[in-house]
Amino acid sequence: MIEFLLGVDGGGSGTRVRLARADGVELATGTSGPSALSHGIAGAWAAVDDAASKAFDAAGLAFPSKSAIAIGLGMAGVHNRQWAAAFVAANPGYARLALESDGHTTVLGAHAGQPGAIIALGTGSVGEVKPAHGPHIEMGGWGFPAGDEASGAWMGLRAANHLQQVLDGRMQANAFATDVAQACGAAQGANATEARDAVQNWLAKATQTQYAQLARVVLRHGESNPTARAILLDAGREVELMANALDPSGALPIALCGGLGAPLRPYLPAAVLARSVAPQGDSAAGALRLIQQRLKE
Repeated sequence: MIEFLLGVDGGGSGTRVRLARADGVELATGTSGPSALSHGIAGAWAAVDDAASKAFDAAGLAFPSKSAIAIGLGMAGVHNRQWAAAFVAANPGYARLALESDGHTTVLGAHAGQPGAIIALGTGSVGEVKPAHGPHIEMGGWGFPAGDEASGAWMGLRAANHLQQVLDGRMQANAFATDVAQACGAAQGANATEARDAVQNWLAKATQTQYAQLARVVLRHGESNPTARAILLDAGREVELMANALDPSGALPIALCGGLGAPLRPYLPAAVLARSVAPQGDSAAGALRLIQQRLKE
């Protein structure tokens, strides 16, 4: 018998879980490390289980048998069908499982199941629309570094390139590049050779998540450095392209979601801002709605 529901938002920077009773009443939330499927199936499930355990702890409940839990998941990387199939096959015992992309669950959460579109901007980026009739349509979300325009990792890659140009002397030194260098492991006050060595070591090992962390530096210098500002304005234009592709009519509300949704607003074209609405719920809330729908079916 199903006693609890879990809604999971699994991304490249972290995992967020909403815990509810079987009747849908929410009890608590929990968080853990990254669970995007690109991080590996075992690692993804470990992060999901850890976040779920923390949600039960927050609710003052012992973690029950997984056979008493139905779980809905919106996971980054589901577009890779082999990863998705392997993830479902590795289900560690949950009674019912519903798996969709994080874009799918984000649009369900943002518009409380009603028609609308979302552009999720975090470590990666993806757009999805739930039209008034017909199935969801996804665009973007091709993955870093080839796609994921306007995402944290996309911005971080450009910040790292700017730093390389400064270290080479192709561009003048500036406070933005200095902060990027320190975020990439260069010690404060390091000379050019020391900084170059540290940055090359960082680049050799950097993951999508680590590139995305550089977006904070870009945002911090957005009003003071022309290169940082250009990165952010380019991100805004990419958001506009996604919005127009998702809903050419401009009739549906668009929610900007993810950790970068709000910080990017000052750099968005006016036409996008005019169409944007605040999300009513997050991807984990959408994942709860997803598993509730599947149980009714």
